[in-house]
Amino acid sequence: MGTMISNILLCTSITVMSYAVGNKVFKTYNKSWLNPLYTVTVFIIGLLTLSHIQVAQYSSGTGIFSLLLGTATVSLAVPLYRHVRIIRKNFVIIFWAVMPGTLTGVISIVLLTKYLHMNKEIMLSLIPKSVTAPIALSVSQSLGGIPSLTILFVCISAVFSLMVGPFLLNITRIRSRIAKGLALGTSAQAIGANRAFEWGEIEGVMGSIAMITSALIMSIMIPLLLQLSLS
Repeated sequence: MGTMISNILLCTSITVMSYAVGNKVFKTYNKSWLNPLYTVTVFIIGLLTLSHIQVAQYSSGTGIFSLLLGTATVSLAVPLYRHVRIIRKNFVIIFWAVMPGTLTGVISIVLLTKYLHMNKEIMLSLIPKSVTAPIALSVSQSLGGIPSLTILFVCISAVFSLMVGPFLLNITRIRSRIAKGLALGTSAQAIGANRAFEWGEIEGVMGSIAMITSALIMSIMIPLLLQLSLS
């Protein structure tokens, strides 16, 4: 019992300390590529390596964060409820904006992996990279991909989209709050929705809806993708 508590305290300390440092670095330099999603992961890996802590041990000691993640996700329903009329009014726009973005992500991966002669396992690991991590992980496992590779590219895709997305929105002079939120939510998922909330609640709500919609579309596409993996 004492060993388990010590492990929880140690792993929790590593996580909290890594987040504090990563968040401080991000706020100090204000660079998109220093997003805590990336830097905190690097810090945690470094500390686990120095502490000689195995991944399984770390996972068993950080269960509290999975609980908190679920609570944080549910909390997104509050602003969605407040703006449910706007969501209903723009439902068709939301669907026809998010669906092409999700499909484009899948088609581009299939074409690119075939062009580069990558094996099918890598292709199936990369297909769900454009949806939120829990759904991407589930889709990857269903298709027979490599979950760890999927999560890596989900993070890379999200950070890259967060770096490039606002720049493209500026140079294309897109001012619509709905369009900006949908763009970031579809491309950068959770961190895109979080960034959209910094612009305003409408943008954040649209980012959250885009994240949810893209995950639903990807889930519905699983039978088709399974046929692709078997062909």
